[in-house]
Amino acid sequence: MTELTSYFILAFSSLFTLVNPIGLSPVFLSMVDHCDDKERQKIALKGVLTALVVLIIFTFLGRLVFSFFGITVSGFKIAGGILFFRTGIQMLEARVPRTRSTPKEETEAGTKEEIAYTPIGIPLIAGPGAISSVMIFSSEAENWEYKLVLLGVITLVMGLTYFIFQMADNLAHRFGTIGLRITQRIMGLILMVIAVEFVISGIEPIILGWMQ
Repeated sequence: MTELTSYFILAFSSLFTLVNPIGLSPVFLSMVDHCDDKERQKIALKGVLTALVVLIIFTFLGRLVFSFFGITVSGFKIAGGILFFRTGIQMLEARVPRTRSTPKEETEAGTKEEIAYTPIGIPLIAGPGAISSVMIFSSEAENWEYKLVLLGVITLVMGLTYFIFQMADNLAHRFGTIGLRITQRIMGLILMVIAVEFVISGIEPIILGWMQ
């Protein structure tokens, strides 16, 4: 397996698990319960496109943010790993992380346009975890080839998110609430393992630096 393939697999598994479109399907359905099928499709598309633009922006601004604030990649990996681990625990408990949306945000999003952009686009889909993830992987992109792979991963995950939101009704009927929660818990466990790997990879260069 090449390094580029490993990069793709890790980036895809991390971002897809963090976005967690399967676990978010019931939340999406509850927000668009008052809309017909055509309106749901438009809201889902606008929400996904909003999240796509935000994640792409942070992909290119990652290095700039690091240099501006004097943040090291190792430090961001450790902080990101802790955030991912916390999100994974919440997913294991089948809860929507409070960093994704709040009851106040959901009630204040009065119009369908506002619901699409926030809280569905931000922070439901493009939450702190997803943003941190693309910034970390962007900082690890050795050249434009890796950057293009990351952009492809973001586009693929957003496309799958849109497709899953379109199938949300069928998923809810076929798997039921229990089935969706089981899936969410499995993804939460995977995310916790990824989080531990991020923390280890962040601590390792720091320890090696101390030993020199």
